[in-house]
Amino acid sequence: MVTIATLGSHSALDICRGAKDEGLGTLVVAQKGREKTYREYYKCCVDECLVLEQFSDILTPAVQKTLQKKCCAFVPHRSFEAYCNFDYKAIETRFTVPLFGNKYLLKYEERAKRPNQYDLLKEANIRFPQHFLSPKNIDRLVIVKVSEKDRPWERAFFLCRDEKSFLQTSRAMLRSGKITAPALERAVIEEYAVGVAVNFHFFYSPIRKRLELLGTDTRRQTNIDGLVRLPAAYQKNVTVSFEETGHIAVTVVESMLEEAFAMAERFIKATQTLVPPGIIGPFALQAIIVSGKRKKEIVVVDVSPRMPGSPGIAATPYSGYLYGESVSMGRRIAMEIHDATEHNALEKITT
Repeated sequence: MVTIATLGSHSALDICRGAKDEGLGTLVVAQKGREKTYREYYKCCVDECLVLEQFSDILTPAVQKTLQKKCCAFVPHRSFEAYCNFDYKAIETRFTVPLFGNKYLLKYEERAKRPNQYDLLKEANIRFPQHFLSPKNIDRLVIVKVSEKDRPWERAFFLCRDEKSFLQTSRAMLRSGKITAPALERAVIEEYAVGVAVNFHFFYSPIRKRLELLGTDTRRQTNIDGLVRLPAAYQKNVTVSFEETGHIAVTVVESMLEEAFAMAERFIKATQTLVPPGIIGPFALQAIIVSGKRKKEIVVVDVSPRMPGSPGIAATPYSGYLYGESVSMGRRIAMEIHDATEHNALEKITT
C-alpha cells in the first residue's frame, strides 16, 4: 500500500486528511521544533511524523531511503522547494522518492531565471501583465517583485509610477535591509492589473485524462488588508507589504468558467510541449479579472505548477458539481494515487 508523504508545512494537513479519507497511510516530514502540529494537534490524520534537524535534510540519502522503505509517494508544495533552498537541480537529480507530479516543472514557478513561468504563459497564449525591463521605461502604475534579504522565498512587493518613485522606494528598502542590490537587479517590474484577484485551482488527471476545476479563492495579505481599512488620511506613512497570511473562498460568475477552462487547457498543452510529460495533478493560475472593452478578461499574474496552499477551496461549489460532494485538493490527489495504484500506473503520475 502506498503511503502519502509530504513536508510539514504549507498544505500538509490538507494532503494528509485527503489521504486518510481515501484509506491511504500518511507521513509528515517535520523540522525539530515544528512537529507538534502533526504529532499532537492533528495526529488523527498523520500516521507518522519523521522529525529532522532541518527540513533540507530530506535531500540526504538516509532520509530518502527511509521514505522509500515505507513505499512513500511524496507530494511537493511551495515550502518543499523553499526549504530545499530552491535547489531545483537537487530536487530533480538527488530526490529519488517517487514524487507526485512533474518535478521538472517546479522550477518554472520562478521569474528571475530562465526557463520560467512566463515561457509557459507565452506558449499557452495566456495574457499576463506587461513587463518593464528597466525602471527608465516605467510609464504607469507597476508592482515590483523582489526577493527579501532574510527570507528569499518571500517577495518584498512595492508599487511605483515612474523611475523616480522606483528609485526612492527601492533605496529606502535597501537602507532598511529589506532587500539586497543583487535581488533588486533580478526584480520583475510588471504593470499593476487593477481588478478582482481570483486564483483558479485546477487538477489534470493523466489517469482519467480530464481537466477539473476544484475551487477558486482570493488571498489575505499583511499589511495591505489592514491598510485598506484605514481612513485615507492615516494611510500615507504606512509602508505597504503583500505577505501571504491566508485565503478566502470565492466564486466567479458562471459565464467566465469557459474562458478559465480554455486557458487551463492551453496551459496543459504548453507544459506538455515544453516540459514533457507536462502537468500532473494540481496547478493554480493566479489571476486578476479586469474590465475589458467588451467583457471581463482574465490576466494571470502567477503560476503554481504544484499543490496550492489553499485548503479553503473545498468550500467553493466546483468540486461538488463534479463529485456530488466537496472534494479537497488533498483528497483529489489521493484519489488519483489510488486510481493509479489499482491500474498499476503509478509511473504515469510520478517523476
